[in-house]
Amino acid sequence: EAVKDIKALVCCNRSRVLEIADRLLAFCETPATFERILQEMFRQYRLEMCFEQYVLVGSTIRSYLSWLRDSGRLTVSFEDALMYWTRAAT
Repeated sequence: EAVKDIKALVCCNRSRVLEIADRLLAFCETPATFERILQEMFRQYRLEMCFEQYVLVGSTIRSYLSWLRDSGRLTVSFEDALMYWTRAAT
Protein backbone atom coordinates (compact mmCIF):
# COMPACT_ATOMS: atom_id res chain seq x y z
CA GLU A 1 0.00 0.00 0.00
CA ALA A 2 1.30 3.42 -0.93
CA VAL A 3 2.20 5.80 1.87
CA LYS A 4 2.14 9.58 1.95
CA ASP A 5 5.16 10.04 4.20
CA ILE A 6 8.24 8.10 3.10
CA LYS A 7 10.57 9.41 5.83
CA ALA A 8 10.54 6.11 7.74
CA LEU A 9 11.27 4.11 4.58
CA VAL A 10 14.09 6.47 3.57
CA CYS A 11 15.57 6.22 7.06
CA CYS A 12 15.40 2.42 6.95
CA ASN A 13 17.01 2.25 3.49
CA ARG A 14 19.76 4.70 4.46
CA SER A 15 20.47 2.75 7.61
CA ARG A 16 20.83 -0.48 5.62
CA VAL A 17 23.15 1.15 3.06
CA LEU A 18 25.40 2.44 5.83
CA GLU A 19 25.34 -0.94 7.60
CA ILE A 20 26.52 -2.71 4.44
CA ALA A 21 29.21 -0.08 3.86
CA ASP A 22 30.45 -0.54 7.43
CA ARG A 23 30.59 -4.32 6.97
CA LEU A 24 32.60 -3.91 3.78
CA LEU A 25 35.01 -1.48 5.42
CA ALA A 26 35.47 -3.79 8.40
CA PHE A 27 36.17 -6.77 6.16
CA CYS A 28 38.66 -4.78 4.10
CA GLU A 29 40.86 -4.04 7.12
CA THR A 30 42.88 -6.85 5.55
CA PRO A 31 43.34 -6.57 1.75
CA ALA A 32 40.79 -8.72 -0.06
CA THR A 33 39.86 -9.55 -3.63
CA PHE A 34 36.36 -8.95 -4.93
CA GLU A 35 35.59 -12.68 -4.92
CA ARG A 36 36.60 -12.99 -1.28
CA ILE A 37 34.53 -9.92 -0.35
CA LEU A 38 31.52 -11.31 -2.20
CA GLN A 39 31.92 -14.66 -0.46
CA GLU A 40 32.00 -12.94 2.92
CA MET A 41 28.89 -10.90 2.19
CA PHE A 42 27.02 -14.05 1.11
CA ARG A 43 28.06 -15.69 4.38
CA GLN A 44 27.17 -12.72 6.58
CA TYR A 45 23.72 -12.32 5.05
CA ARG A 46 23.17 -16.08 4.73
CA LEU A 47 22.47 -15.86 1.02
CA GLU A 48 22.41 -18.92 -1.20
CA MET A 49 24.75 -18.70 -4.17
CA CYS A 50 23.34 -19.26 -7.62
CA PHE A 51 24.15 -17.61 -10.91
CA GLU A 52 21.42 -14.98 -10.64
CA GLN A 53 22.34 -14.07 -7.06
CA TYR A 54 26.03 -13.94 -8.00
CA VAL A 55 25.28 -11.44 -10.77
CA LEU A 56 22.80 -9.31 -8.80
CA VAL A 57 24.64 -9.20 -5.46
CA GLY A 58 28.00 -8.98 -7.22
CA SER A 59 26.90 -5.92 -9.15
CA THR A 60 25.59 -4.31 -5.98
CA ILE A 61 28.81 -5.00 -4.07
CA ARG A 62 30.89 -3.62 -6.94
CA SER A 63 28.85 -0.42 -6.75
CA TYR A 64 29.46 -0.18 -3.01
CA LEU A 65 33.19 -0.76 -3.47
CA SER A 66 33.40 1.91 -6.15
CA TRP A 67 31.47 4.36 -3.97
CA LEU A 68 33.72 3.66 -0.99
CA ARG A 69 36.81 4.13 -3.15
CA ASP A 70 35.49 7.34 -4.69
CA SER A 71 34.79 8.68 -1.20
CA GLY A 72 38.34 7.83 -0.09
CA ARG A 73 37.37 5.12 2.38
CA LEU A 74 38.81 2.23 0.36
CA THR A 75 41.94 1.95 -1.74
CA VAL A 76 42.95 -0.59 -4.35
CA SER A 77 46.26 -2.23 -5.08
CA PHE A 78 47.39 -4.84 -7.57
CA GLU A 79 49.48 -7.88 -6.80
CA ASP A 80 50.12 -10.92 -8.97
CA ALA A 81 47.44 -9.76 -11.45
CA LEU A 82 44.76 -9.49 -8.75
CA MET A 83 43.08 -6.37 -7.42
CA TYR A 84 42.90 -5.98 -3.65
CA TRP A 85 40.52 -3.69 -1.77
CA THR A 86 41.80 -2.23 1.50
CA ARG A 87 40.34 0.17 4.02
CA ALA A 88 42.02 3.54 3.65
CA ALA A 89 44.12 4.84 6.52
CA THR A 90 42.28 7.50 8.47
